[in-house]
Amino acid sequence: MILKTLRAMRKSWISYLFIAPFMMVFITFTVIPVLMSMGLSFTYFNMFQPPRFIGWQNYINLFFWDDVFLKAVQNTLVLALITGPVGYMLSLLFAWLINEFPKALKTILVVVFYAPTLSGQVFVIWNVVFSSDMYGYANSILLRLGLITEPMRWLSTEQYIMPITIIVVLWMSMGTGFLAFVAGVTNVDKTLYEAAYVDGIRNRWQELWFITLPYMKPQLLFGAIMAITGSFAIFDVAVSLAGMPSTNYANHTVVAHLVDYGTIRFEMGYASSIAFILFGTMIIANKVVQRLLKKVGQ
Repeated sequence: MILKTLRAMRKSWISYLFIAPFMMVFITFTVIPVLMSMGLSFTYFNMFQPPRFIGWQNYINLFFWDDVFLKAVQNTLVLALITGPVGYMLSLLFAWLINEFPKALKTILVVVFYAPTLSGQVFVIWNVVFSSDMYGYANSILLRLGLITEPMRWLSTEQYIMPITIIVVLWMSMGTGFLAFVAGVTNVDKTLYEAAYVDGIRNRWQELWFITLPYMKPQLLFGAIMAITGSFAIFDVAVSLAGMPSTNYANHTVVAHLVDYGTIRFEMGYASSIAFILFGTMIIANKVVQRLLKKVGQ
């Protein structure tokens, strides 16, 4: 088997030569760091002393002694299970609907939906919307309507922090996956629809399920990967809204916990164990989504 593979590689050596630069960068900055992180997760490493092997102690501490990590896992799962699927479906739905508009209007709508992601740190405007004084838009409107008698402390009250975080993340969910969906829907061969109606397709939902989605499976997979990565790696939005740490760790995520131990406390072994758990979770979620996408059109 190995000899057969080597012979095939030798025959296609020019192709491998072309991908060699990418593979060198990928191995250097992705594969090697992942392997190093895996190894460091079994050590105590504080950046000032050589790593000291401690076995599974970091993982034991995470799951049995670190209450903040368990809270972060809970928050991350809530965010991932809500913002991931909902953001994914909204991106697909809007891409499908936008495709029905004339080209000029379609271009404008794509820019409008993609603008929050394109603008980088634009989510900080939500700090103004939910400001805790009477000048915040939410408080100002509610005070004028007489629904509240004093300004609400939206971003420092535990019960409001997570819902607001979910709203902002969903608002920013029209990212690269959305653009991929727009490209996928646009490039579907129109003759397929004509043939489908001859074969018995009777409405737009059947058209979507049996023609559009199967034709754009590569875009669906790409969008799923982006959605999974984004939903499990929420950090900037959460910290910008509620600070780090937030009130009672209300929107403290696994990535925030990783940043805390990796860049503030410099406990790199502990941080590596957090990173490896997050990495493994993303891979499992990706495999599950791949299996679900195989059923599209069946």
